Amino acid sequence: MANGNTVELIGNVTRDPELRFTPNGAAVANFGLAVNRRWRNQKTNEWEEQVSFFDVVCWRELAENASESLTKGTRVMVSGRLDQRSWEDPKDGSKRSKVEVVADEIGPSLRWATAQVSKNERREGGSGGGFDSAPPAQEPPAAGYSDDEEPF
Repeated sequence: MANGNTVELIGNVTRDPELRFTPNGAAVANFGLAVNRRWRNQKTNEWEEQVSFFDVVCWRELAENASESLTKGTRVMVSGRLDQRSWEDPKDGSKRSKVEVVADEIGPSLRWATAQVSKNERREGGSGGGFDSAPPAQEPPAAGYSDDEEPF
């Protein structure tokens, strides 16, 4: 991740990952993430909360592992980069854009839960996920987004 474009989020999965494949056969998974921020209002001494919603995109082995491992409600840590994509709305020709988190790593949050991690066998054409392997080149998102989706 170059140029300082890194993001790390901890939150709850808001919808089960949707796994699809590009025409070239690359796996891509999408899911929602809700990140809560809670603080005590100094004036009222009451707790206040704000929730931000993010769309997360995973590629290749990470996409397959996420779709097999995550379900709505799972608390996870996501590390990746922000990516903005733009398109023209076919209904009225207006320009639309959306910012997504392209995940490099996803892990369970162990603050309120336990997890059992098992290593997958190397998949066909995969990098194996070793520390010395170079990250795969990113592909553009697969079709399937609604053009009138709100970005968050």
